[in-house]
Amino acid sequence: MSAPTADSARASLEALRTEIAKAVVGQDPAVTGLVVALLCRGHVLLEGVPGVAKTLLVRALAAALALDAKRVQFTPDLMPSDVTGSLVYDTRTAEFSFQPGPVFTHLLLADEINRTPPKTQASLLEAMEERQVTVDGTPRPLPEPFLVAATQNPVEYEGTYPLPEAQLDRFLLKLTVPLPSREEEMSVLTRHTEGFNPSDLQAAGLRAVAGAEDLAAARAAVATTSVSPEITGYVVDICRATRDSPSLSLGVSPRGATALLSTARAWAWLTGRDYVIPDDVKALALPTLRHRVQLRPEADLEGVTSDAVIQAILANVPVPR
Repeated sequence: MSAPTADSARASLEALRTEIAKAVVGQDPAVTGLVVALLCRGHVLLEGVPGVAKTLLVRALAAALALDAKRVQFTPDLMPSDVTGSLVYDTRTAEFSFQPGPVFTHLLLADEINRTPPKTQASLLEAMEERQVTVDGTPRPLPEPFLVAATQNPVEYEGTYPLPEAQLDRFLLKLTVPLPSREEEMSVLTRHTEGFNPSDLQAAGLRAVAGAEDLAAARAAVATTSVSPEITGYVVDICRATRDSPSLSLGVSPRGATALLSTARAWAWLTGRDYVIPDDVKALALPTLRHRVQLRPEADLEGVTSDAVIQAILANVPVPR
């Protein structure tokens, strides 16, 4: 069987939307964000109130990709070794052997990540950044591709621990999962009335439409997407403007600027172009930057949001022609 071309890989990734829609109604921006993260070798944080299909969305993505997936339910008593794995003493051989944790998979669903203490949250830092886990001084590489899709409830909910800045910065995108519209909610209830079972995605007709080879071909094509100096300057100007904003105590770092350029390239390729335009940057600015900035306390008290600050910056930074 011949290797997939860039065009066939794009078609396969576009088909993911159709497959995921068999289980999840709406949420197109979240689906797009997950695909962009796969193309950029990044990770995704999904935020929304309980019951808006965050977990189902990630499970549907795993079902539509021919990749391994595992799920960890983050709880207050979860230990780091429950995620990464640990050394176990074997009485038969009188030796310690490594038992890999659920992080050794292609797609890790970190469910309700902000319900576990910071120590356990930090156990994912090395995995997300270095794509390896070090246990007893021995680094152990993770499978490729590897993506962490973490879900969290809004921080004002009881029993949650805000993610530290270092952890947030490891996520390529932060996607908000809103409540559905009336029409979408009607469609959800109709599906359940007709027998839809969210625990049995195979019965819903979901099938794998893309795999590791498609992803590799797509990533290679994204890497050839051209970026003009004007676009690079536009990204830099946006990120520097966040550092000068009177509403923010923490602006976007150079890593955030790199992330924005990377997601804009992936979006440009997904839409059928081999070059980036300013609209690509604007389309990915909010999900790429919203978790990398920090509001000043007085701005927070006035009801200002990070999204509003970023949107104002996008409106004021000159757009290259």
